[in-house]
Amino acid sequence: MNYSDWEQEVYSEIREDSLWKMEAYRLALFAADIGWHDVSKLINDNRTIKLSDQLYRALGSIGANVSEGYSRGTGKDRARFYEYALGSVRESRVWYFNARHILGQDVVQHRIQLLTQIIRLLLVMVPQQRGNILREAEAVYIIAEGQLEIDPAMLPTLLHVVPLP
Repeated sequence: MNYSDWEQEVYSEIREDSLWKMEAYRLALFAADIGWHDVSKLINDNRTIKLSDQLYRALGSIGANVSEGYSRGTGKDRARFYEYALGSVRESRVWYFNARHILGQDVVQHRIQLLTQIIRLLLVMVPQQRGNILREAEAVYIIAEGQLEIDPAMLPTLLHVVPLP
């Protein structure tokens, strides 16, 4: 199912809500809806039963937090829920990556691209609501002789470095 076809199937009560104007919300609903089919495949394999539950919860949490944030009265409150949604989107990408052996590369690549689009939107929405700019460091990682190294030129831009176990 593509996005245009899906959009026509969404109940009019949802489409007529002012929240529907928010692209991040629409994409979150779409991701959760198509995720239903993915989860249905994952639940049939004993190795991915727990993964399917985690994925479905994370996908559902995105739209739920965007809608709750949208309904809050202050920018600070809205930003907090948009940040929760951001965490759920990133969590969903991890579960999709882990599910690639069952779902296949093409499906997972499509889902990760969709989720990345939602991340980009939320990274604009959060600072707008807080009244400041959110900048995430773009670290450059180098794998050398089995060890992870960070490009020293990027160190000043990193917020923190977490050592690997």
